[in-house]
Amino acid sequence: MSQDLDLWYKKVCTPDFIPLDPVQFPRRYSKREDIEIAAFLSATIAWGRRDLILRSAEKMFASLGKSPYEYIMSDGFKKLKDRNVHRTFFESDLKYMCRGFKHIYTQYGNMEKLFSSVPDIWLGLALFRNEMFKANKGIYSKHISNPGDEGKNGSACKRLNLALRWLVRKGPVDLNLWKSIKPSALFIPLDVHVIRTARKLGLLERNSNDKKAVIELTEKLREFDGIDPVKYDFALFGMGTMNI
Repeated sequence: MSQDLDLWYKKVCTPDFIPLDPVQFPRRYSKREDIEIAAFLSATIAWGRRDLILRSAEKMFASLGKSPYEYIMSDGFKKLKDRNVHRTFFESDLKYMCRGFKHIYTQYGNMEKLFSSVPDIWLGLALFRNEMFKANKGIYSKHISNPGDEGKNGSACKRLNLALRWLVRKGPVDLNLWKSIKPSALFIPLDVHVIRTARKLGLLERNSNDKKAVIELTEKLREFDGIDPVKYDFALFGMGTMNI
């Protein structure tokens, strides 16, 4: 099993993957803050057909100018109306995200400091969601999943875990921008292809696509590689798209 997964990882995780994936957008920037913002925004709209995701992301980032960070910190987002960006994500949702980012950069300096201020990824996701809540008059966004409170099951947080994979893991696809969080601490983004393949291979028994399923699958993948279990996201995705 682990040999097959390793082979698929090497097959899929190559520079050729980048132009076909929304990871290309944070890779376009060199400034830390721009990369972080681009990662979270790209991941937030990463659902549905990949070609449509890429088209929507192109449109979104064109509206943010050369530096998403400067655009946000100078309140450029206040001019946004409510045009559609991607499926159920509108400019009002983008404005919500921008207000939250501005608050986080003002309070923490950068996103990595927010996530590294707590003991684990799930607490980091909860803190991120709550800081966005604070910045938006006590309103939660449907586009920022709830990881659940301590002792309480929550969402799989697929898109948030995807952004973290991009920011933490080493290349050739991922960015390895954050150094204070180790790849071993990450949890797999529960994409539809990943779910289907994991169940088919007997790596995931839980029927619900929730936080417990993410933990179960990630723990299983840690048996194959405890240092970098989430690298198998590429393998399961590749096998799923090829209907293996």
